[in-house]
Amino acid sequence: MAETNPQSSCGCSAAPKLIFSCSGAADVGHISDLAARKLTAEGAGRMFCLAGIGGRVSGIMVSTQSAQSILAIDGCPLDCARKTLEEAGFTEFEHVRLTDLGMEKGKTPATDEAVAKVVCRAKARLACSGKV
Repeated sequence: MAETNPQSSCGCSAAPKLIFSCSGAADVGHISDLAARKLTAEGAGRMFCLAGIGGRVSGIMVSTQSAQSILAIDGCPLDCARKTLEEAGFTEFEHVRLTDLGMEKGKTPATDEAVAKVVCRAKARLACSGKV
């Protein structure tokens, strides 16, 4: 099905902007996941399956290789999303880490304000980013 949301890309390319988020057990993982879902709902990009990258699922790997741009959202300095992408051979992507935004693992409730802060930073990173 063709994508009809005019906000899904900035017009730089027809390929999607893919978002991979930490969805870890900590509060910052939850916020990362909620931010990725909000970005998708708002048309900034499309949340994609990080577990599929880790498992090297062929269809997910091919779709990711053809993406206009990739964003990894990590909750903490363990950088599980970033490392999963790198281990699968992806090196060109944007990265947002919640602890760099002042959020502290185990001490940051998943509020609308926290999610909005991540969404704002992620949108800035996704703005017409992409492969050269």
